Amino acid sequence: MLTIENILRLLPHRFPMLLIDRVLEIDPKTVSLVAIKNVTHNEPFFTGHFPDRPVMPGVLMVEAMAQAALLCIFGGKLVDPESDFLFAGIEKAKFRRAVVPGDQLRIEVKLIRRRGPLWKVGCRVLVDGEMAVDAVLTAHITAPQNLS
Repeated sequence: MLTIENILRLLPHRFPMLLIDRVLEIDPKTVSLVAIKNVTHNEPFFTGHFPDRPVMPGVLMVEAMAQAALLCIFGGKLVDPESDFLFAGIEKAKFRRAVVPGDQLRIEVKLIRRRGPLWKVGCRVLVDGEMAVDAVLTAHITAPQNLS
């Protein structure tokens, strides 16, 4: 398990872009992770998306999956957490259910393959056991750059 303090050490994201509240499980052997995001009415995006019927934007659910994937790779000590990373691709994304205030996202990620600096990760988000979104994400991760 990773607490919010561990998450803040591993990810550069901060409010309002930090979208992981807790990591429940991390398995470096299978390169998999389960994380939680509690969705509250106070989220800044709900004021404009949509005020009369607040729905979490799909792009933010994808971002939450990407953050969980990085936590899996960094928290599993597979690469240096100081490494540089970029979002390199989204495949097979399917949005199956709206996410609204009060929902708790269960974000599950598992490494599909690694080829050089490219890491392909299968991801899904469940709410109360029901699939909300699933996708395959690719990250480009390279050794940290020494800027001195």
